[in-house]
Amino acid sequence: MKPVKRKKRIKQKSLFEKYLQTLTETQAEAVLSYFAEFSAHNSLPHAEKQKMREDFENALLYYDSDGIPLENALERLRIKNLGGFYIRPPILWYPLDDAAKIYPLSLKHGQMSLFRLSVYFKEAVTPEILRIALAFTIKRFPSFATTVKKGFFWHYLDTAKRRYAIQEEHDIPCRPLNISRSSSQSFRVLHYRNRISVEFFHILTDGTGGMVFLKTLVAEYLKLLGAEPETDEQILDVNEAPSQSETANEFCRADKTETVSGFIGKPAVQMSGKLSKNKPCRILHFKMDARSLSQAAKRRNATITAYLLAQMFLAGKHATDELEGSMNIQLPVNMRKFYPSDTLRNFSMYCGIKLPLQDITDADSIIPEITLQIEQKASRLSMSEMLNMTTRMVGAMRYVPLFIKAPGARFGYGFLGDKIFSNTLSNLGVVSMPPGFTEHIDSMDFVLGGALTNRASCSVVTFNDTATFSISKCTADPSFEERLYALLAGDGVTPVVEGSELYED
Repeated sequence: MKPVKRKKRIKQKSLFEKYLQTLTETQAEAVLSYFAEFSAHNSLPHAEKQKMREDFENALLYYDSDGIPLENALERLRIKNLGGFYIRPPILWYPLDDAAKIYPLSLKHGQMSLFRLSVYFKEAVTPEILRIALAFTIKRFPSFATTVKKGFFWHYLDTAKRRYAIQEEHDIPCRPLNISRSSSQSFRVLHYRNRISVEFFHILTDGTGGMVFLKTLVAEYLKLLGAEPETDEQILDVNEAPSQSETANEFCRADKTETVSGFIGKPAVQMSGKLSKNKPCRILHFKMDARSLSQAAKRRNATITAYLLAQMFLAGKHATDELEGSMNIQLPVNMRKFYPSDTLRNFSMYCGIKLPLQDITDADSIIPEITLQIEQKASRLSMSEMLNMTTRMVGAMRYVPLFIKAPGARFGYGFLGDKIFSNTLSNLGVVSMPPGFTEHIDSMDFVLGGALTNRASCSVVTFNDTATFSISKCTADPSFEERLYALLAGDGVTPVVEGSELYED
């Protein structure tokens, strides 16, 4: 029986190979020279290197489809923007800052301390260009280009040289990252329609450091699309060498105090409603005119933070079946305002603003007490006491093996870090971008990941005269947000509500 002759498969030319055939000889030589330079700047494993090369090929194809001349395209994609990051061996490692040490210890299945920063453009996101922007940006943030590793006493961050990927968003915001895999990322970059989001495991950074990363990534993305470079103190030059101060653990800088303040407190009143399996189960954005919000706060002789806290207390009381006890809202405090610092790592503490349920009657009655508590509890002295307590706790556990520390941290985290609070309000304040970039941007928002027992966690950021108040829900019960909307609307600050549908459990 004669063997069957199989037809030889003819390899199909890729789109990029077809594109090369349309170029002149001089242009084709320029492209080949360009990718030879790319290879000279890249020593990643073959598969990773090939994927990154395809990223640059796709970027060239995009520029060609957009009518950008090859010479201009190669200039925008100049290889010097890769620097030596992808050619040098991964030798750096970073001990965790004092705040970050608790996060990997307290991990539970399906629960991870994440937060999300997003920017919305006036046009759809171009993934081909976003991939290159991330490749150019990540080298400027060496403590972000890391993976979480276990040491004998503590976790640490180990440099991970890899192709840092972007993902089209299809899933629930702030879902846990898989950090158990070798070289896994501790952040993710997502895109959906006109939105770019970066989700950070809190082990890397706080809201301030995260915003520097997002703004730098966005600036690089817009420059690759043709926007003129502009300066801003929170937009880093991706081709500058990182400074040592940017990766500093600043918790040792606290003023020495006679006393220290701890983290233990009584359980707070929780809002009612069945806890969802998905955390968060819904994200809502209340978009408010920043001027109207400011005027409403001024009419009550309050800061915007104190005003929003008052409305949250009132809405929270409406959303609980409890009749006694106290509500306690966690308020993160940026320590850079007391101790100026360039660090991109965690440098925030928190305090709790606490009111008995029977005292929560109306905004005018509770704002003076809220204001007083903010002045006292978020003061330099009080925050320094907490910083000192943090460093003492870390020091006391310094030589306790990790396998002993971790179970205790998992047990205590739910009580100490969640049950003592009813809700959270994290206010990033006013964020700006240079005019040449702002004209391409519609809005921004800031979202906290779901909590263990709190039914809602709130955050706010102001950009382009719009204050976006975001609510991460962990219950389908709509009582809190409905009451909050009514309170704001009744005060002349009618929000435009956007967000997701309920994610099914």
